[in-house]
Amino acid sequence: MKTLRFISPALLLVCFIAVLRAAPIESRITAVTVYTEGAIVTRTAHIDLSAGQTELAFEELPAALVEGSLQVSGHGMANVTILDVNARTIFVAASSDPRVKSIEDNLTALQKKVRALNDRGAVLDHQRALLGIIESAVAAPPAKDTTAPRPSFDDWQKLLAFADDNRSKFAAEQQSLDEQRQELGDQITADGAQLGNLTRKADHGHSNKTVTVRVAATSAGSLDLTLAYAVPGASWTPAYDARLHSDEHAVELTYFGLVQQNTGEDWKDIALTLSTAEPSLGGAAPELHPWIVDVIQPEPASTSATWNDETIVISKFQVSAAPSHGYSASATMGSTFDKKASYNAASVDNAVTSASFTIPVAATIPSDNTAQKVGIATARLDAKLQYQSTPRALEAAFLSASVIDSTDYPLLAGYVIAFLDDSFVGTSSLKTVMPGEKFDLAFGADEGIAIKRKVVNRFTEDTGLINKGKRVTYEFLVTITNNKKTAQHMVFKDLVPVSRNEKIVVKLLTPAERDLSTADEPKETSLEADGKLVWRLDLKPGEKRELPLKFSIEYPSEVTVTGLE
Repeated sequence: MKTLRFISPALLLVCFIAVLRAAPIESRITAVTVYTEGAIVTRTAHIDLSAGQTELAFEELPAALVEGSLQVSGHGMANVTILDVNARTIFVAASSDPRVKSIEDNLTALQKKVRALNDRGAVLDHQRALLGIIESAVAAPPAKDTTAPRPSFDDWQKLLAFADDNRSKFAAEQQSLDEQRQELGDQITADGAQLGNLTRKADHGHSNKTVTVRVAATSAGSLDLTLAYAVPGASWTPAYDARLHSDEHAVELTYFGLVQQNTGEDWKDIALTLSTAEPSLGGAAPELHPWIVDVIQPEPASTSATWNDETIVISKFQVSAAPSHGYSASATMGSTFDKKASYNAASVDNAVTSASFTIPVAATIPSDNTAQKVGIATARLDAKLQYQSTPRALEAAFLSASVIDSTDYPLLAGYVIAFLDDSFVGTSSLKTVMPGEKFDLAFGADEGIAIKRKVVNRFTEDTGLINKGKRVTYEFLVTITNNKKTAQHMVFKDLVPVSRNEKIVVKLLTPAERDLSTADEPKETSLEADGKLVWRLDLKPGEKRELPLKFSIEYPSEVTVTGLE
């Protein structure tokens, strides 16, 4: 196997005689690296080359392809030199995507059916109007100068039967027409939405790009040619399933990537890599420009600015380095009747500034902007469980699990679907967690821990003989009951008012200050910033605890205080 090599122009003149016109080649997408915005697509083609120069054309590529990102490489039996790579836009009369053409044809057929139903509805309207004319003519009194006999009772009966029969038929057919219109309208709406997904931009259906690669071979032979290019319209976001096994104090965390793309090309059975890099941000930190402070000068008369032919448009998506697409044969996921199915684990490549996840099995992502869940990894993490509550706001205990990311994977920010054993709990969010870092997962309210908070007393009294003032005293009682069969750790918070004025004095009476935690002597109760009073309790099975909270607020009589309840 020989790789490509570059030779001098002088040697090219000697070696290459035959120059061929651009030949369309068959290629397929074999690998894709998806970023948070955009993707790098890799196509491969196998070509049998003749000696001399050959132009090879990759046709019907996405119109939004970033031309500055084109990269070509290859290997084969022939001694081949890549001379140049060009891209040009091809305008077509109609969309080249067969799915778009199929939907457009279907919409045309549906609209013809709608017109036929409308025409039939117009005929029914005419028939109903004609029936009314017949009824009016028969029921009208005869003219004074006519000798025609008046309709008999039997004639009236027949007229009524005729009118009733025809009106029933017209009504039934009208109802059928309305139902068919509704059904056709729903089909047109659905097809229109699908067509909109397939044609994200108006020009996608009317243009594409052709990339031409000119090569020169010293002798005939085969060549495996690889073309890589960047495209917008693709993205991926992290998502997680977190299942807490409460009896085992462990969390089973399944890491997913939600991949979607609307690039104009279907990705079928490709080697998929998900990258956390952001090429759109560029390779270096932005430069700072001088901060100028000056006297405002009168503005000159405004002139309209115009764009000239030298205006440069820069694509948001810039690629600075070639991706490396390593891909091995994918292993099919087997299943047995006595083992739980699991997701394949992706291999992770931690670079200096980003991470890449190589999905171990081939993936298929259609170009319809539908999010597809791709499994990255499943990890079992030891969990430290505790209940948290803020009974002042809600009398409920919420279970949380404190875990450490013991995997080699960074857990990127995303949403989490939480399960408690076999029960769905709800959704929450996760911030980015690096390997070895601690984080918390929420698993919803648990009725096994009962919490009640009640107002025991609130009273206002006068203070001072000379400097008269007022004192408002609040007293609450929080009751916590562990109805579970195992001991539980409980953390709950309440509030003590915080004074923003020296004339207002807040005193915590219960718990006493001597019962609060200090740096030298940790206790079960502590007072944190902004008046947050925190209790940390270990409750035995069936244990009930009553925790009083009492404080007072003192202020001069002439002062009006806000925030009193």
